[in-house]
Amino acid sequence: MDDDSAEIELLEQNLNKTHQISKRMISILTGLDVRLVKLEKSILPLYTETQKLNHRSLNIDRALSKIDEVASSQEGTAIEESLILRGPQPGQLEVYMDTLERLNAAIAFKASDADSRETARLVETGAKKLTQLYTKLVAEGSSGSPPIAGLDFTPVMFPPSLLASLKPLVAFLRTLPLPSTHPSHPAAPAIFTTLKEAQRGYADMRGTWNRKSLETHAKRVIDRAETLDGVVAGKEFGTPSMLASTYDTLLVPLLNLFTDTQSSLTSLIKRSLHKYTFHALSAYSKLSSLQPQWETLLIRRGDGRKDMNELRDGLNAIKGVCLRSFPEFLADLKLAATTPGKGGEMGVSLTDFVISTVQYMDKLPEVEEAVGPVLHALGDGNWKMGDGKRVGKGQRSATGDVSERTLIQHYVHDVITTTINSLTAVSRTQRRGAFGSIFLLNNISYFQTRILLKPTHPRLSEFISKPTADTLASAFRTAKAGYFDANFSPLMQALNEDREKEKVGSSAWKAATKEKFTRFYDLLEEVGERHRMAKVLEEDEDARRAVGEETVKLVVPSLHRFTQKQRDKEFSKNPQKYIKLSTEEVETQIRNFYK
Repeated sequence: MDDDSAEIELLEQNLNKTHQISKRMISILTGLDVRLVKLEKSILPLYTETQKLNHRSLNIDRALSKIDEVASSQEGTAIEESLILRGPQPGQLEVYMDTLERLNAAIAFKASDADSRETARLVETGAKKLTQLYTKLVAEGSSGSPPIAGLDFTPVMFPPSLLASLKPLVAFLRTLPLPSTHPSHPAAPAIFTTLKEAQRGYADMRGTWNRKSLETHAKRVIDRAETLDGVVAGKEFGTPSMLASTYDTLLVPLLNLFTDTQSSLTSLIKRSLHKYTFHALSAYSKLSSLQPQWETLLIRRGDGRKDMNELRDGLNAIKGVCLRSFPEFLADLKLAATTPGKGGEMGVSLTDFVISTVQYMDKLPEVEEAVGPVLHALGDGNWKMGDGKRVGKGQRSATGDVSERTLIQHYVHDVITTTINSLTAVSRTQRRGAFGSIFLLNNISYFQTRILLKPTHPRLSEFISKPTADTLASAFRTAKAGYFDANFSPLMQALNEDREKEKVGSSAWKAATKEKFTRFYDLLEEVGERHRMAKVLEEDEDARRAVGEETVKLVVPSLHRFTQKQRDKEFSKNPQKYIKLSTEEVETQIRNFYK
């Protein structure tokens, strides 16, 4: 306890000493603070005056700098004038443009009108020198012979070296003062006139150059029209390269080339419309799709040519050809009934007009965008020339109420029915009806398969309406029934029994039965010989097999019943002499007809 008391007493003594020291420090700091306040009050007026002196000194330095700059500018005027009058030198285009930009900016700071006019004269001279350089570069890029054209069209651009020089030059020319942007600039009117002349020169040179470059492709369009697929050739003519432009002067040579090419193509199509129908339809479809782009170009044409529309005139010419193509195609199908194409041996193979009709139908979906509008303009049913009636009254509604897809379906229906009628008429011209029935079956089966069952183009089925499909199916059933009737009805008639003619078991009856068997096998041999010469459904193995099965079901059961019945009645002591083949052998022989 005594030790703790001693320590506490010692701590209290140290605390008192610390307190005294703190008081002395506070007293000292208070005195310093008073002295600092007095010092600040003494220095503040001096600091304020010094700031004023520094500001005046800075203003004086700036004024001297401006004076030196003006003096230097005055001294360099002669050098800049010499540089401007010489024109842009190789490798110094940036220096020249910087100098011209500096002179242009200096006009606003000239003290007198005389100085401004002198500087404006230099700016105008510099602008003319730059436009001369621009025209020279454009001329270099638009001279000589165009590059050799390949199979695919490639736009003819400026060479990269010239383009690298033209880009900064054009960018600077666009910054020059014009009346619309700098109405008070003394050189603005003259610069505007200079730039207009340069632009006109550009349009003239590039328009001529582009025409030279496209002439080879235009000639190629006409040459390839005679050998290329019609849809592809028509789209090739409608490439946007034939139409693209921005200025009226630039458009003139291009439009002349377009008009000449379109006229040549139209003349070629008119000379052989049945051959080039799809050239016309494809070209009409492609060019129609370019009308919005064309209308945009027309807005930029001069006032004197805004009423002209070369694309519209070309479209009307091609549309007129397309309007003719549909009635003429149907007329050709009708004419085929009187002048059939060459068939194969015995005239039972596929005829030319059926093959061409299938090819025609396969291509229709590819040019639907053209077929629909043209049929709408022609009118529903008006493609049926010489029928003595106007479609659109009675069975079919007015064209305005019919969609383009429906019009195409109506047209396809008429094509198919006309083809079937022509085939039927041709089959009846055969001297032997059995061969005519094979001809009709072969062609109708091929036609139905390629149009309805297995079309080459997947979208062709969209053009086949239910009445059209029913017509095709009915035509095939009729052709097949005619084939059976012409080739196998005589066999079936040979097996018919005439019960009222002779008494069963009599000599006359036996002779008649023997005659029936003899006639049946003679007719069977004749049918076999006919089928060896005239192949049935040679193009379609599945259909041929199906017809063979139906023939077996038609003949063999009847033969089996007849043979069995006559055997039981003992029409002969030696029936094998007259029953030359068993029913199994007859079935095998019939199946061989269709292998």
